[in-house]
Amino acid sequence: MRTLLNLIWLVLSGLWMALGYFLAGIICCVLIVTIPFGVAAFRIGAFALWPFGRTVVRKPSAGVMSTIGNVIWIVVAGLWLAIGHLLSGIALCVTIIGIPLGLANFKLIPVSLMPLGADIVDADDPRVLVAA
Repeated sequence: MRTLLNLIWLVLSGLWMALGYFLAGIICCVLIVTIPFGVAAFRIGAFALWPFGRTVVRKPSAGVMSTIGNVIWIVVAGLWLAIGHLLSGIALCVTIIGIPLGLANFKLIPVSLMPLGADIVDADDPRVLVAA
């Protein structure tokens, strides 16, 4: 079921959202100071391509620098990517078949706003149980 949802997701929303993340990552990697943001954008872009069966877990060791970086990220690219997920999620939720895909878009909003200090892991990973 995960594979089927991921394939439908890829066509309807995933490819377009991933391209947005990859564009943000390329722009961030152009400047030396924002390379960590670019790496985070590429990581989330890969997650946006194939989200079913994976989840986001916050790192307990993330500190103040990660919070400051997330605030900068929200201003630079996070707000626009979150709006993209919100609009895409609403559009997908209009149809009954698209509801799981719309919910996946809504699931990606928090990580699109705060990518630093987060790990993307398989849903079967033991860290998911620890974080819950």
